[in-house]
Amino acid sequence: MFQSFDDVSEKHLSAARVAQLREELARRRLDGFIIPRQDEFQGEYVAPYAERLRWLTGFAGSWGMAILMKDRGAIFVDGRYTIQVKQQVDTGLFTPKHLVEEPPAEWMEKELRSGEVLGYDPWLLTADQVVKFEKACAKAGAKLVPVTDNPIDAVWRDHPGRPDGTVDVQPTQFAGRSSADKLADVARALEKAEADAVVLTMPDSVAWVFNIRGSDVPYTPVILAYAILHKDGPAELFIDPAKLPEDTQAHLKNVAIVKSPGEIDAALTALGAARARVQIDPDWAPERIRALLANSGAAIVAGKDPCVLPKARKNATEQEGARAAHRRDGAAMCRFLCWLDEAAAKGDQTEVTVARKLAKFRFETGMLKDLSFDSISGAGPHAAIPHYRVSDASSLPLKLNEIYLIDSGAQYQDGTTDITRTVIIGTPTPEMKDRFTRVLRGMIGISRVRFPKGTCGSQIDILARLPLWMAGLDYDHGTGHGVGSFLSVHEGPARINKSDRTPLEPGMILSNEPGFYKQDHFGIRIENLLLVREAEPIQGGERPMHWFETLTLCPIDRRLIEPSIMSPDEIAWLDAYHARVRREIGPALEGNDLAWLDAACRPIG
Repeated sequence: MFQSFDDVSEKHLSAARVAQLREELARRRLDGFIIPRQDEFQGEYVAPYAERLRWLTGFAGSWGMAILMKDRGAIFVDGRYTIQVKQQVDTGLFTPKHLVEEPPAEWMEKELRSGEVLGYDPWLLTADQVVKFEKACAKAGAKLVPVTDNPIDAVWRDHPGRPDGTVDVQPTQFAGRSSADKLADVARALEKAEADAVVLTMPDSVAWVFNIRGSDVPYTPVILAYAILHKDGPAELFIDPAKLPEDTQAHLKNVAIVKSPGEIDAALTALGAARARVQIDPDWAPERIRALLANSGAAIVAGKDPCVLPKARKNATEQEGARAAHRRDGAAMCRFLCWLDEAAAKGDQTEVTVARKLAKFRFETGMLKDLSFDSISGAGPHAAIPHYRVSDASSLPLKLNEIYLIDSGAQYQDGTTDITRTVIIGTPTPEMKDRFTRVLRGMIGISRVRFPKGTCGSQIDILARLPLWMAGLDYDHGTGHGVGSFLSVHEGPARINKSDRTPLEPGMILSNEPGFYKQDHFGIRIENLLLVREAEPIQGGERPMHWFETLTLCPIDRRLIEPSIMSPDEIAWLDAYHARVRREIGPALEGNDLAWLDAACRPIG
């Protein structure tokens, strides 16, 4: 239900597929080819037709890039996937590389040989990526060249077709603002940027600005479509009209001209012929779109997608929807955790059966549209893999005296959720309790902070890591990411990590998820979603301040907490949080579920 537990990695077929691709590259007089995980919309989740990286290498993570040469290959992943990549990929064909420690451009500069020709699909690389890669190739004496059609598609038998799901309206009762109002805001932004038009290439921006939702990719209710918004005149939406039911057609009629996807080239060329100033986001726009505009005479205005910040700043309606979604989801989580306490002790549960059960509790709310991502259901050593994907083949049993981690989320029409809870099956070791409590203290540190207007996620990230750092520990992923409103569970631009420079603004929803991972033993992560709000002035304060409202409502496993290493303020925060969980979730539960909640929310102090 909702989530597949099939083993999607086809590592055993990789050698034959690599051989086929090398033959195709030789036919095209290419020495190598770049294979990104992303599709032409640069999305985290892609439709089956775009799973080229997984098809070739077996790697099933949500971000990665491979480079295949005649006699060598490399695959680049971030810290979430350093363990997974070695399990899913034939390292004799592709050498795993850490994305940060040795990024693709650096590898090209070091590894490419003089005279080699490296191909790429200009729909799948962004304009910024191409600039970086061209410079790296030039330093190596090699050449980067675009291809007219993707060579993987030429050798991929039974290549899946494009998604054909229908497009639905997201009514203003959930969106909070009309599409016409949003388009007017974009027009004002274009005037400020001295641009005549902007090309939207991010599917969640297209969905947000037109108040529409779709099912083109797993877990994220977006539509794989481009749009051109003009400073003056109606917007253009490039989408198959067959995907638009009558009510969606009527909704779009007054705000956009609907054109088929194949008409995008002509529309971009027309902008060039008119010598228009066209804004694109070089971080997200495909190189193909930039090249069409530039080659036809348009003036390129490099700038951030004008929908990204307004989309991240949830309006009052979206904020209320998020609160309602989290109360609903919190009740489902509590029912699940109550069930888990009893079921796990019997010794007959596995990572898969438990993940299925949680999906069932969410489905029983009657309002679940989909999960918001593949549930990360990890027992024992699998909990130590931050982005572990459970399958029927890999599923472990939940064992006594082991940790179980469940990172999951849901898509409801009024909000998107993402929550991680780590629980003990049986009795924890002192080491488990120490590590869990340090992670908890870091989560509380972020939750409690007041911060000046203009503060970035990188400036508060240390609060989540400090209790771990003091013990010589850390985690190799960001502390938090943005979350959409019935959109992407991973939404920009703001994040909480070591480097982000986007100011945190009222209305933004972010995750707060520090962790600790002891490879081959256990893993810990605790995650709540937070809403940025303006803080009330305090006596003597001199600057406007912000604070975080915690949206997620679900108990944290008291059995894993070591109160002796917590401060009184941390204990007070946790007790107050649990009291709020009991107060807001209790009315939705009864019987054993309510009794479990009462026990789970007892004060620590």
